[in-house]
Amino acid sequence: MTVDLRAFSVRTDLALEAREIAQPDLNVAIPGVVEEIEDRQGIKVTRIHVQTEEGSRALGRLQGRYVTLEVPGLRRKDSTLQDRVATKFAQEFATFLTEIGVTKEHKVLIVGLGNWKVTPDALGPTVVENVLVTRHYFELSPEQVSPGYRQVSAVAPGVLGITGIESSEIVQGIVDRTKPDLIIAIDSLASKALERVNTTIQIADIGIHPGSGIGNKRRGLTKDILGIPCIAIGVPTVCYASTIVNNAIEMMKEHFSTQTNNTRDILGMLDDIHEQERLMLVKEVLEPLGHDLIVTPKEVDEFMEDMGNIIASGLNAALHEAVDNSNVAAYTH
Repeated sequence: MTVDLRAFSVRTDLALEAREIAQPDLNVAIPGVVEEIEDRQGIKVTRIHVQTEEGSRALGRLQGRYVTLEVPGLRRKDSTLQDRVATKFAQEFATFLTEIGVTKEHKVLIVGLGNWKVTPDALGPTVVENVLVTRHYFELSPEQVSPGYRQVSAVAPGVLGITGIESSEIVQGIVDRTKPDLIIAIDSLASKALERVNTTIQIADIGIHPGSGIGNKRRGLTKDILGIPCIAIGVPTVCYASTIVNNAIEMMKEHFSTQTNNTRDILGMLDDIHEQERLMLVKEVLEPLGHDLIVTPKEVDEFMEDMGNIIASGLNAALHEAVDNSNVAAYTH
């Protein structure tokens, strides 16, 4: 008999964390995976390109490009740092578009996934509220559109529980009618590390499955399904309680190791169990009790507004040449 252990695996939507799980030693390369790290002035950018099927299996991620911006300082609500992050995001996203062959003539549909009534899931609708949409100008008065702008439309389709319609089906109808060349989908994600919640932005060219962060695998927004390229932008806004407990045990182990050479006297057999096995144990204890909750910081409403503005500002600068990257900060507040 084969036992399915997927329910006891670490739940994360970040390719960066999948890489850490697959090979904790960052100095050891994973075959079929090309990685580049840049860390400047409090903004760490990790670019991961999964090039082969072997690399895909090792990471548990589809072949494609993943760019992650980590900015722990965003928790301090530093407006100057937020401005720099918006500018850096715009630069990274513009480069990302070039690498996957998107030109300035391509028409773009921005899809804000999520439930605007649930704060940790409201990232997509928040971004849609703040992006610069121009398609109606091109349709109604094209001669009055200044150079440096492209056709951009945006929609927040809601969630299945509110509309009774899969987000992918709504988007498919819009794609069939308006004929965009590219979809940019924004959604909330789940992380395995508390320090990355609300401080990290991921860009990926493999599309997105709405609700995957909380275990709802449904019809996705991908090139295979919709017929056009789909770029996913996500911010981890939640973390599982089992992951937090497991991380706390690991931090306790590291703390005690600085005080004594025999941490087993304090932690007992937990000191000898591998992190993955320990997580399985924590889940086995919590899930039958219904205590493996999905957790988010109490300041999530403020974080959501900040991250939504940062992403919207970056998209405005990256998609429209007339919006100067160096002045993207003006759109952030």
